[in-house]
Amino acid sequence: MASVVGGAVVGAAAGAGGGGVGATPHVLAVDDSSVDRAIIAAILRSSRFRVTAVESGKRALELLGKEPDVSMIFTDYWMPEMTGYELLKKVKESSKLKQIPVVIMSSENVQTRISRCLEEGAEDFLVKPVRASDVSRVFSRVLR
Repeated sequence: MASVVGGAVVGAAAGAGGGGVGATPHVLAVDDSSVDRAIIAAILRSSRFRVTAVESGKRALELLGKEPDVSMIFTDYWMPEMTGYELLKKVKESSKLKQIPVVIMSSENVQTRISRCLEEGAEDFLVKPVRASDVSRVFSRVLR
C-alpha cells in the first residue's frame, strides 16, 4: 500500500528490503505531473518494485542524499526548476550516485534530445505513455 511521506509517495512491494541479494529493487520515479507520476509508480509497483515518487529533480536529489539504496531512477524530461536532463547530469557527476541507472521519459519524441540524454549516460529514453513492457525491457537489460 502506498503512503505519503514528506510529499513523496512511498510504496513497498512484497519482499521489499535493503540492497542485499534477492532484495526488491527500489526505484525513484520523478515527474512534476501528479497523473504521470501515479501512472509510472503503478507500472513499477505492478512489476514488484519498491517505489518512491517525487515531484521534482530537486526533491529527487534531496532524497538520494538520504536514501542510498535506490536501484534505478525514472525521470520526466520536462520539469520546472530542474529538467530530467539536468538531474541526469547531476547524478552522473556525483561519485556517490553515478552508478545508479537513469531512464528519461518524455511525451516528445525528439531525436536530438534522446541522443543527448543517452550520450550523457542515460540508460534509456522512453516515450510516454510508458507501458509495462517498456519497464520490463529496461529492467531485464539493466538489473540482470
